Amino acid sequence: MPELPEVEVVRRGLADHVVGRHVSRARVTGVRVARRHVAGPDDLAARLHDVTVTAAARRGKYLWLALDGEDALIVHLGMSGQMLVEPADAPLEKHCHARFDFADGGPQLRFVDQRTFGGLQLSPLRPDGIPEVVAHIAPDPFEPAYDQAAVVRRMKQRDSAVKRALLDQTLVSGIGNIYADEALWRAQVHGERLCSSLTKPTLSRILEHARAVMAEALGQGGTSFDSLYVNVNGASGYFDRSLHAYGRAGTPCDRCGATMRREQFMNRSSFSCPVCQPRPRRRVAS
Repeated sequence: MPELPEVEVVRRGLADHVVGRHVSRARVTGVRVARRHVAGPDDLAARLHDVTVTAAARRGKYLWLALDGEDALIVHLGMSGQMLVEPADAPLEKHCHARFDFADGGPQLRFVDQRTFGGLQLSPLRPDGIPEVVAHIAPDPFEPAYDQAAVVRRMKQRDSAVKRALLDQTLVSGIGNIYADEALWRAQVHGERLCSSLTKPTLSRILEHARAVMAEALGQGGTSFDSLYVNVNGASGYFDRSLHAYGRAGTPCDRCGATMRREQFMNRSSFSCPVCQPRPRRRVAS
């Protein structure tokens, strides 16, 4: 699944190419792309006609286009969703589920999703600019509303694995499996260590590493293990070449040279160094 840097790359592309433009026609095809919109794809398309995009925004892994009025178009990228800006006469992608034409006659915006786990949804905007369907998601480390000290206090009270806490989007948003593993490797902490067993400075250091590694990934266009993760121009990121932990089982640790390991955690794969990140004495149920 795309994490914060990959979603932010798409948001920036939308901000550059779509914000300020007036939608003259919207076409939404297929039930799955509009499954979160109860009235169906035709109603969704009708409500997206004759609106102006006023902002492209994000919280954690959630992306939306603010529209003039009181609604936002939530874009769920899922596992393979793409927002592409292309000429209107460009060949239509096989898995294109939505198209937006603009009054200026410029490039179209297309939503393409091969695996159809993503979709589009309208949601009212709250006074703080956050859509109602995103309100339960915690601020991410790049937001002014993010309070790291408060997150550390909440983590310290938990008798659960620190990686589980990093992945909890109601605690801190945007961090997924890849960047959790990278932050823990940098902090030299095993993901199954209990939050309550770690000091507040250590928890704070882990969160700072998470922010730093996501900022670095953003500078390289995100991490692309899958050719479907692309920006609005169809280009893939290349931060996967800079990863120290995720996906590196069987290779030498970049810090100590020990063979990196792969373990199961919360139905995911976790990658860590057996020397730099020793397992806790008591394993945490995952």
